[in-house]
Amino acid sequence: MARYSSGMVAAGAGVALRPIFGILSTATVSVQVREIKLVNTTAVVCQYEVVRFTGGTAGTGQAEVKHRPDAPTAIGTVFGLWTADATIVDRTGEIMQLGAAIGSGDIATFGDTGLETALGATAGIGLVPIGTGQVCVVKVTWDE
Repeated sequence: MARYSSGMVAAGAGVALRPIFGILSTATVSVQVREIKLVNTTAVVCQYEVVRFTGGTAGTGQAEVKHRPDAPTAIGTVFGLWTADATIVDRTGEIMQLGAAIGSGDIATFGDTGLETALGATAGIGLVPIGTGQVCVVKVTWDE
């Protein structure tokens, strides 16, 4: 199993059905998310929830980085802010609370087996705001 990461400054704050970022599986390969790091870029408190979703319109593709130079190219793909509503399939209950300070952050970890995506070209795991979101820095680490 190989490990990968991707990070970005979100292109917007997102809304309840439009993730600020998402990592997508394929029809035949799922990804096991190990960690999501979220950092506030504003001085306004905000909350995000980790969700499984499908559909919608993904935003800009992000770079996937191998942790081992000899690992194969990542199959999971990471995208920025969704531009059309996705369908929330599962609310994981993982809430990320960011304080009202630039640099306030939270890290969600998902244990030895990770949080797995469903199979499907538009199936993924991402972050949606609870209430009003803010522009944040996001990093996701996963295995496949």
